[in-house]
Amino acid sequence: MYRIVSKKLLNPTVCMMEIEAPFVAKKAEPGQFIILRVDESGERIPLTVAGFDREKGTVKIIFQIVGATTLKLNALSEGDFIQDFAGPLGVATRVEGLRKVLIIGGGVGCAIALPIAEKLSANGCEVTSVIGFRSKELLILEDEFKAVSDKLFVMTDDGSYGERGNVCVPVSRILSEGERFDEVIVIGPLIMMKFAVEAVRPYGIPCTVSMNPIMIDGTGMCGGCRLSLNRDGEKVIKFACVDGPDFNGYEVDFDEAMSRSAMYRDFERHAYEETCNLFKKKGVNK
Repeated sequence: MYRIVSKKLLNPTVCMMEIEAPFVAKKAEPGQFIILRVDESGERIPLTVAGFDREKGTVKIIFQIVGATTLKLNALSEGDFIQDFAGPLGVATRVEGLRKVLIIGGGVGCAIALPIAEKLSANGCEVTSVIGFRSKELLILEDEFKAVSDKLFVMTDDGSYGERGNVCVPVSRILSEGERFDEVIVIGPLIMMKFAVEAVRPYGIPCTVSMNPIMIDGTGMCGGCRLSLNRDGEKVIKFACVDGPDFNGYEVDFDEAMSRSAMYRDFERHAYEETCNLFKKKGVNK
């Protein structure tokens, strides 16, 4: 069992928790993830390591309340316990040797991008961050990005905060003005990553994306997290849980990934609504 040390809502639909998990905290690195179960009968879901404190033995997770499991997780409070918290899993993001990096984060994907930005900054790397949200209400982690970024661009689709437009607006402007980077790291919704990669492609800068497909066991055996890559004209199959979650953005078949991610959308919505109704009957309101 894993104790919830702290809990904080970052916006109406995104929650941050700090979990007491010393063995995970000891080994975790930016870019890796954990798989948790809320209770014995719960489903397994992957969540990216959003931060860790090796001395305290804690790991931060940030999740969007979109399905039945995240709804159950959000119903827990500080001092409550999570059944399983397995990790760290996946391959850590490569940051060694990078001196100048552009990080692009969209929505809750910023929770994944932040620890990478923090480690790059700690290594003396020059970090330019672009973070985007649909509106001011959904903004998260601005101060944290500001603390580790040499330059920060905040975008909102509706212009309610920062600059109006999506993340591709400042990215295209920066690159067209001649600024170059050792690498571009993109993390967020699939459609955002697809177009961000295309904005970078003409400049030939190495571009890494963090993929979060359907995942069950986290060991590569179930095949649920498989991705298609186009490598030198050939289709290559990889598994996000063991080969990723980071991949060369120029190789990822985003259209297939988006199609696969939508397969269980109706099921997820039905499970979410059933859980909501169950909480209402029990009088749970958190």
